[in-house]
This record gives sequence, C-alpha cells and structure tokens, in this order.
Amino acid sequence: MLDLQKFELFKALKPEHLQKLHSFSRRIEYKKGSVVFYEKEQPTSLIFIEEGILKIYKTDMKNNEIIIHRFLPGSIVAEMAVLENIPYPATAEFESDGAVIAIDFEQFKKELLVIPEVSLMLYKSLSNKIKYLENVIALNIVLDSTSRVAKFIFDIKKEQFTLKKQEVAKQLHMTPETLSRTLKKLLDLGLIQKEKSSYCVVNRKGLLALFD
Repeated sequence: MLDLQKFELFKALKPEHLQKLHSFSRRIEYKKGSVVFYEKEQPTSLIFIEEGILKIYKTDMKNNEIIIHRFLPGSIVAEMAVLENIPYPATAEFESDGAVIAIDFEQFKKELLVIPEVSLMLYKSLSNKIKYLENVIALNIVLDSTSRVAKFIFDIKKEQFTLKKQEVAKQLHMTPETLSRTLKKLLDLGLIQKEKSSYCVVNRKGLLALFD
C-alpha cells in the first residue's frame, strides 16, 4: 500500500479518508531524464514527488533551458495548474531516477478537498510557491549579475561550498562565462576565497551588501 502520510498534506487524514485516497492514487517510477509532464499539456492529477530530484524548466527562443525550480521528495508540483484547470506553464523532468504519486484530481476534489485541513495545507503550498516566484523575479529581473551571484552564495548558508558552474549559470539565467567573471570579481573584492575545488565565504556581510 502507498505510504501517503509521508506527505505533509495527508498527515492529519483519518483512516477512512486515507483509504479513499489510496483508491485513486498510483505510484509511477521514472528514469533519469524522463519527463513527467510537458509545458502546455493539460493536467489531470496532483503530482507528489516520492523519490528523486525533479527540475521545472521553460525553453527560450534559442532552445535554452531556463530552470525555474528543483523539487525534492515530499513536494507537490504544479498544483496551481491543476486547481485552475489550465495547461502546465513549464516542463518537469527528473534529474535522477525518481518516482511520483499521481492522484486523480477530480476524485480528490470530490472526496477530500472539502476537508478544511486538506484545503488549508494545499493553499499554504500555493502561498509558498508565490513567495518563491517573487524571489525568482527579484533575483533575475531586479538584480544585476554580481548581485545575483552574491545572493546565491549568501543563501547557501555554508562557509565552504562547491559550485557546478554549468548548473548554477542556468539557474541564475546567465552564461558560464559571466558566472566565472562574477566569481572572479567577488574573489578580487575579498568576499570569497578559492580553496582547491571549493570556495569559502570570507565576508558574509559584504555579500549581503551587494544585494540587500
């Protein structure tokens, strides 16, 4: 039987509600690189990540991926599209082997969305997504490249860290060359320090001053 109570949304469900939920839920396994849904596809199910890392991305006019977010196990994905009955705004692809729990939304709406605790948790999830998107807008439109990289490093919250430059550049919507130049600028300013294959934060307040 599916362990649905591992997801925050269903932890408070009564046994009879869980039994109903199991009747219209299914587990689907995916290999690395598999697409869970495509942009503009019409959703029919609520998608919960059970295993793996799922990236959400759009493609620009030059066929470059613009990564919007990466979701980890326990997350619910694209619930706004399902609730509003609109096409998916982006594509979802696993960066590792993974698995999802797909829940038929029409049955979910009929049987469980009427439960106050469930609807509240779902709307909390939507609120968190809105906050995240506000941060994405601020990061990629309001801030310049130096401020973006400084904020990215600051938000890691570790004094020592490694960077996969190709992936970070995609996430920050800049070229790897721009990222390298910006890292060098932060090094020259004495805000970070290079240590073999990793970096070390030297001046956290200085990083904060670049984007706050």
